[in-house]
Amino acid sequence: MAERIELLRTLMRAKGWDAVVVTGSDPHCSEYPAERWKQVEWLSGFTGEAGDLVVTLDHAGLWTDPRYFIQAEQQLAGTGIDLHKTRVPDQVLIPEWLERQFGADGLIAVDGLCMGADFAQSLPGTVISVPDLLGPFWPERPAIPQTPVFTVNPGESRREKLDWLRAFLRGRECDGILLTALDEIAWLLNVRASDIEYNPLVISYLLVTQDDVCWYVLKDEVEDPESKATFSILESEGVRLLPYADIDYLPSELHGRLFVDAATLNYQLYTNLITAGVPLEEGTSPIRLRKAVKNATEVAGMRDVHVQDGLAMERFLYWLERSVDAGREITEWDAAVKLGQLRADLPGYRGDSFETISAWGPGAALPHYITPHAYAPVIREGGLYLCDSGGQYDRGTTDITRTVPVGRISALEREDYTLVLKGHIDLAMAVFPEGTHGCRLDALAREPLWRSKRNFGHGTGHGVGWFLGVHEGPLDVRQNLNPTVLQPGMILSDEPGIYREGRHGVRHENLLLVVEAGQNDFGRWLAFETLTLCHFETDALELSLLDRSEIEWLNAYHERVYRTLSPQLPREIADWLREKTRAV
Repeated sequence: MAERIELLRTLMRAKGWDAVVVTGSDPHCSEYPAERWKQVEWLSGFTGEAGDLVVTLDHAGLWTDPRYFIQAEQQLAGTGIDLHKTRVPDQVLIPEWLERQFGADGLIAVDGLCMGADFAQSLPGTVISVPDLLGPFWPERPAIPQTPVFTVNPGESRREKLDWLRAFLRGRECDGILLTALDEIAWLLNVRASDIEYNPLVISYLLVTQDDVCWYVLKDEVEDPESKATFSILESEGVRLLPYADIDYLPSELHGRLFVDAATLNYQLYTNLITAGVPLEEGTSPIRLRKAVKNATEVAGMRDVHVQDGLAMERFLYWLERSVDAGREITEWDAAVKLGQLRADLPGYRGDSFETISAWGPGAALPHYITPHAYAPVIREGGLYLCDSGGQYDRGTTDITRTVPVGRISALEREDYTLVLKGHIDLAMAVFPEGTHGCRLDALAREPLWRSKRNFGHGTGHGVGWFLGVHEGPLDVRQNLNPTVLQPGMILSDEPGIYREGRHGVRHENLLLVVEAGQNDFGRWLAFETLTLCHFETDALELSLLDRSEIEWLNAYHERVYRTLSPQLPREIADWLREKTRAV
């Protein structure tokens, strides 16, 4: 890593650059980039999903949030790269840090293809966009992936979605819209692929005008029948297929006012449009909110896949408990592989929705622990095992975390386990007025922990897509102010946790659907329906910490889990589940 950074500094000296900023994203501002664009990882060795790197002639620093503090300290050890913490009271973010170092006179180089226009414009001094900046130093850089493209049926046709989008453009007096966020393109065109691991997306750009739809997509090396059929259908519906690289020529072909979302438009393309004099209307893409509110078909699909996913989870937890009880040596990696195999047997399974976090004891103290493939720790008696996993299915996406005791656990582990579940239940039971923001509900999940002077450093909940990204905006439940209000049809996670470095971690996660809860003189009310179906370990609870309403919720949930799943489970697992779900 030190050698790679020194190569970069040699270029900086030759060009007279004061700093280089490298983000952990791609030309589409994706949360999860393909291997080709994992530039922060290549330069620093940090593998977390959120991290940006700044290199000056005498300093190298990685900026990341509390989810990755422990991981970053371990992975950056010995690299000469300092950790800069974000989402903490005394944070100094990259723009402010650069301002302190160089004032308004700094010369800052960025890979404009892999940096959002919004972020680039927040940087001080003179910003220079250098596309594929690391290319000369990365001789074995992976190619842009191309995987089979197929269509989905979410209950709304491409034509209906395009008509809605064009009506939006007319209302904004715009002639077209440029979409660069991959999940928005997949949603609008009702297409999926596997260009990014765990994300069913097609690497592409999309231009929609009142008369035309131009899809800039890699398709030269995809010769499978499914892709050919998909492309043929799209062309028959008036979608023009253009080479991915032709997006560079877009500015010269545009006429009229173009709507863009600077939060997802890369800086290089934004600069090209501005330089060409294209009139831009900047704003938030309307697709973000529209796709977050699931229609009836999508909701039905999500309910169905959570039943299937629950069956896999119960089979997995039964296997794990019986294996440990029998004295078999099961590693964290063995457990992750077994769960993946059980999901792969389910109808409509298309892959995992993220890399499974399978962590025993100290490993679980890292919220985004990476389970080692080789020499993985053995799951031993006398501690807590945490498994955070999910699946992609052709009718929806799942995300679930269960923490289970392995043998006897300590009083502190039992207390942490119970307080986290208490917060989870309190959020799941919430009833709230129409117009409520997710951040207003965040304290419901934290208050039981706060009362004992405990906390966790990540968000409590994130939006989840329908056979799309397991993390989906614009909704969330976290302490940060978010102007998005919760609406019926939205799906989000409920996942409070607690992490004690070097000792143990606890997280309990279900997915929740926002539903209507009636109307009265005080207005319209909303609540949550729990979609996830899998038991919690009541043997790990300190019941004195739960109040009557929380115990009633838990008993009702467990009865629902048993009645829904047991008819489809083998007799021995159904009997085991009956014991796990008995009322407390």
